[in-house]
Amino acid sequence: MKSLKTLSRYLLGALFIGAGLNHFWHTDFYVAMMPPYLPWPLALVYASGIAEAGVGALLLRRRWQVVGAWGIVVVSVAVFPANVQMALHPELFPQFSVPGLWLRLPMQLVPVVWAWCYTRGANRNHAT
Repeated sequence: MKSLKTLSRYLLGALFIGAGLNHFWHTDFYVAMMPPYLPWPLALVYASGIAEAGVGALLLRRRWQVVGAWGIVVVSVAVFPANVQMALHPELFPQFSVPGLWLRLPMQLVPVVWAWCYTRGANRNHAT
């Protein structure tokens, strides 16, 4: 069971690293997701990409997994408005179905709950 939890942690970390790097490979897509009330959309896309990759990398290290897990929770909440923007403006994302865009919203809880599993650390019995 412990090795499955470790594998799961590595998978989540790798997914967040990949998602973060994707902000640099498909920048225009992420800029289009930005709600218009947020300033500096390009800078925010880059910052969120760095944040996603960074918290994913932290999760890979057992010593830093709690920080990485909490970081994934925070980043996932922070980028939620961009996902709402996609659902509210499906005309900007014709490659996705309207129901799919709306279904993405509750699915954003998956990485939050998944990361939550690692917020208590690898060994709950240690004093530090």
